[in-house]
Amino acid sequence: MADPILKVEDLTKSFGGVVATDQFFFDIHQGEIHAIIGPNGAGKTTLLAQVSGMLKPDSGRILFDGQDITGLSAAERSHLGLARSFQITSVFRHFSALQNVALAIQAHQGHSFRFWKPAAKDSSLTEPAMEILSDLGLADRANILADNLSHGEKRQLEVAMALATDPKLLLLDEPTAGMGAEDSARIREFLGGLKGRHSMLLIEHDMDTVFSLADRVTVLVYGRGIATGTPEEVRGNAEVRAAYLGEDDAAHA
Repeated sequence: MADPILKVEDLTKSFGGVVATDQFFFDIHQGEIHAIIGPNGAGKTTLLAQVSGMLKPDSGRILFDGQDITGLSAAERSHLGLARSFQITSVFRHFSALQNVALAIQAHQGHSFRFWKPAAKDSSLTEPAMEILSDLGLADRANILADNLSHGEKRQLEVAMALATDPKLLLLDEPTAGMGAEDSARIREFLGGLKGRHSMLLIEHDMDTVFSLADRVTVLVYGRGIATGTPEEVRGNAEVRAAYLGEDDAAHA
């Protein structure tokens, strides 16, 4: 088996007396969706911040595509192929979906947003942007202002903007947050269409999304991983059921 695209080793981060990640380790294989679940306060957001480069760990290592990136900034990691949807949540409300994706392409190429006005007519930006929207089922929404998109479509647009950076790994921070059942089902279908083509780290509370999308699931409780396995293995793990899923959630999953 090829080396993992991401490997986290003994990652530890404390805030005062609170240990947010406690010698945590996991990996993600090429093309895999690996979900991290856990109760509120488990350390999921802190973990994602460390992987993305927004937060420096106290100890441990993060290896990405065979390179130690522990000391690199978020921008440096982005150039290596890490894209976090959370970092692109502020879409340009008064630009169209197409323009938002073209902007992401332009930014990834290292150009300033100051040059956006002439770039809006630059086919080298708009054509690949349209391809991404078409691939993700948003072609008919390309010329709609982002402000007029539904919440679910905006979340899809955020991922489209992340994909515009040509990432090797997508970091998805609760993509179904705030959605109703219909939008959640739509985003699950959307992410399912990316499965196998893009490696993903998925932080998510919605168990329907986790168990329908993830190849593997790691359960994080008080900063420590208590179980890793397939959705079926994790769902049937007695320790996980007691610590997190509970009888109601396990039955619902």
